[in-house]
Amino acid sequence: MRNPQHRKRAAVALATAALTGVATLTACDASGDGSPAPGGGSAQDRAAPKPARVWDTSPRSVAAVGDSITRGFDACSVLSDCPEVSWATGSDDGVRSLAQRLLGKQRASTHSWNYAKTGARMADLPEQMTRAAAEGPELVTVMAGANDACRSSADDMTSVADFRADFRESLRTLRRTQPKAQVYVSSVPDLKRLWSEGRTNQLGKQVWKLGICASMLADADSMDRSATLRRQSVQDRVVAYNKVLKDVCAKDLRCRYDGGAVFDFRFDGDQLSHWDWFHPSKNGQSHLADIAYKAVTAARPRSQ
Repeated sequence: MRNPQHRKRAAVALATAALTGVATLTACDASGDGSPAPGGGSAQDRAAPKPARVWDTSPRSVAAVGDSITRGFDACSVLSDCPEVSWATGSDDGVRSLAQRLLGKQRASTHSWNYAKTGARMADLPEQMTRAAAEGPELVTVMAGANDACRSSADDMTSVADFRADFRESLRTLRRTQPKAQVYVSSVPDLKRLWSEGRTNQLGKQVWKLGICASMLADADSMDRSATLRRQSVQDRVVAYNKVLKDVCAKDLRCRYDGGAVFDFRFDGDQLSHWDWFHPSKNGQSHLADIAYKAVTAARPRSQ
């Protein structure tokens, strides 16, 4: 039979070993190789939740920036602006602009502003944003980029890097004075689709010879390798521009991209100007207003 003192010392040893094991296990859970314990970890180790996106589906004022499309160019008469039929801020009842649909006709007449300019490129947008921001709008619409691709030649198109820098600067310009203004960004239209549709009209092709979007529309009937590659390079650049619009807009909590809705829209003869068969007609402007209204009032943005 073992000595009672031996049994006492053995019990103490076992208890000590058990406590040591618990302490060691706890230490490993708390530090070990630096990995947090299951279901635990310090606050800095856990990823911070992403800020929620903010969007009001019923803004009470609208300012528009962009290019000839937003100015209603060639929708009423040849080689002329017609802002009253603008998809964004026009007053024409046949178009029912985005501003009219959101605000009603009476309020739209006093709480919407159009600072777009025919021929504008993305580099011109910061200045337009400065003017738009001065009005204190709750919503700013952006439709720009077509003129960056529509140059005298494909080699003259705005680089993707410059396009990105200019768009970022445009949003920064707005945010300096209007941090809570919402921004609706339209995709650049499918210029190749417009060429394909418009080239069936002889009058339109004669107007194209005046220099409208030569990078895409020059030698409209030519299907040789050089012309095909040129048009495809313009198309590729438009696709790249739209990715920039999507990516930059996604980083702004109050910016909503149209998900490529305008690029995807299949303009036909009724939606194209019968003066140049390239810019939207009054009918086309109405369709653009419809696209914008659905995007602005949707509970969630359209995915692409």
